[in-house]
Amino acid sequence: MQGIRREFPLLENGIYANTASSGLMHKALIEWRRRHDLEFLNGGSQMKTEAMRTQIPEVRKTVARFFNCKNENVALIQNFSLGLNLLLEGLDRNNKVLLLENDYPSVNWPFENRHFSIAYAKIDAQLEEHIWEKLKDGNFSVLAISLVQWLTGIKIDLEFLKKVKSEFPEIIIIADGTQFCGAESFDFENSAIDILGASGYKWLLAGYGNGFMLFKDHVKDSFSVKSIGFNAANINKDMRDSIRFAKHFEPGHLDTLNFGSLKRGMDFLVAIGMDKITAHNRKLFEKAKNSFADLGLLNADILQRKEHSTIFNIKGDDSLYRLLTNKKVMCAQRGDGIRLSFHCYNTENDIDEILEILKTTMWNLPT
Repeated sequence: MQGIRREFPLLENGIYANTASSGLMHKALIEWRRRHDLEFLNGGSQMKTEAMRTQIPEVRKTVARFFNCKNENVALIQNFSLGLNLLLEGLDRNNKVLLLENDYPSVNWPFENRHFSIAYAKIDAQLEEHIWEKLKDGNFSVLAISLVQWLTGIKIDLEFLKKVKSEFPEIIIIADGTQFCGAESFDFENSAIDILGASGYKWLLAGYGNGFMLFKDHVKDSFSVKSIGFNAANINKDMRDSIRFAKHFEPGHLDTLNFGSLKRGMDFLVAIGMDKITAHNRKLFEKAKNSFADLGLLNADILQRKEHSTIFNIKGDDSLYRLLTNKKVMCAQRGDGIRLSFHCYNTENDIDEILEILKTTMWNLPT
């Protein structure tokens, strides 16, 4: 992984521990974006028409291959929030929904704002047990969750979701993968998830204005999505009444710059190897968890879980945040602590340097 760091100039000026806020763009992507816009500058509408005709289908194929999803079940969306709102406009309000307490607002708010019948499972070390107890006691038709929690980094057990699907086969599992997709390998078709959506600007390293939703075949039977436009019909008036389900999420033109960036972000990860990225991030997780735990910086919920992401919310106040920032560690204040997040361009040495900074704080941590 050390060799890819030269693609990210920001890493020369500090430690980037903030992918949970925004992933970095690599130099090859910037060069492609420059060429794209130069071609648009000189080619105008002719260039854009051809790019939409040839490039957008390639983006869709790339997403489908990356996650093992059927090509026709991939929707290209500007961001997860927009995709979920379009989806829920087609879901009958009589459905009973299970959400997580304090999940990402863009997951919970769209359900709450439409006044579904909702219950909540608690997010802590026993997250899966809480979900299971709620499902046993209720008659839920939808479970909607973030695969990785934005505040704490807690990651749902994907094998547990298979258990849920086995016991409750009719339930629709909707997942936000924005803090997950790109951080490790994932096989959509062989998962328990029925609908997976994500924005591309974090772990997929694709910049802003792009994302996707993936659907299992049977999903269309549970939703009556109303969104429509000329692009959904492939610019063909005769196709108005024969639009496939996923295309209802693409009513208007798709920007070739932003969605081309999604393709190139994924291509970059594939060139490294998602198996290598998965293994590398696993090492970062283990290093960070053990090190932060030794300093007493993690709460009990994190310490008690076997599986976790590479996102950690450590105990810390404004003064510690300022110290880290002054030491050129890019991170974020979230909740009652400081969120540090690590990706394929980070190294164990990054974590060691952060630990040395933490040991010199006013808390008089051991050296």
